[in-house]
Amino acid sequence: MAHKTLDEYIDGWAPGAITDVDPLRPEAAALLRDILDAGDDSSSDGTLPPLWHWAYFTTWPAQRALGEDGHPTEGHFLPPLPNRRRMWAGGHVTLHGRLRLNTETTRTGTLTDVQVKHGRSGDMILASVRYDYVQAGTTLISELQNHVYRIGDDDAARPAWGPRPVDYPDSDLPWQFRLTTDQIRLFRLSAVTGNSHRIHYDRPYAEDVEHYPGLVVHGPLLALQMAGLARRHDPALELAEIDYRVLSPVFVGEPVLVTGRPSADTSGAELQVLSQPDTVHAKGTATYRRTMTNH
Repeated sequence: MAHKTLDEYIDGWAPGAITDVDPLRPEAAALLRDILDAGDDSSSDGTLPPLWHWAYFTTWPAQRALGEDGHPTEGHFLPPLPNRRRMWAGGHVTLHGRLRLNTETTRTGTLTDVQVKHGRSGDMILASVRYDYVQAGTTLISELQNHVYRIGDDDAARPAWGPRPVDYPDSDLPWQFRLTTDQIRLFRLSAVTGNSHRIHYDRPYAEDVEHYPGLVVHGPLLALQMAGLARRHDPALELAEIDYRVLSPVFVGEPVLVTGRPSADTSGAELQVLSQPDTVHAKGTATYRRTMTNH
């Protein structure tokens, strides 16, 4: 019997909107602050810094509901693929205001697009989900998350990843932050965000099953570091939007440089995560608005 095409697997798949509620207890923000080494640049004013909402609305399925990769075998926005492999590809976050901690928050998710893409590495599904975060009747965050899904092939040839970086790259960009991850940071971030995907903490699985050269650094961690770099530029500026893409994986222990610079008109910032010799692992753009208390 011939295998189905990706188009056939998703034919008729159209999950409806779904709404969840979270009280935004401060404990998760405190844990994320420590994981990011954010220090005082955090939630001390009772609000969540940009992108820190990813530590909330987490799910914890029963063990029997998890697949071999650690992800749930079924999920509202998970396309119905056999041996499904998932990657966080990027997204766009519009920040209308700050989410307040200890406040009941409603998140509504809506599938906005699903399509089959044909790339050099094979066919994949790109699924986009919009999330709106509401407190006291006001939408404070509107977010689009993009995920890539493939059908895993245990017999597929191991990709040629090439030499891995051992030193930080050089850059003349004005904003720089050096980042090297270890297994402990990845494990703790997986725990706080409810992410049980084994590529982040199970090295034999990551190498032997999904054919990576090591543990994979979370895509959201790269986006959080880019957003943090943009936030530290000027305390009179508040992030209003951030758009980001994960282009190439970073693996545990690899030295990368998070870089940025103001945009040409100074209304935003251009951001990248780089490694030697000239690999761009992630890139993003940020847009600012001046806070009312600063003139």
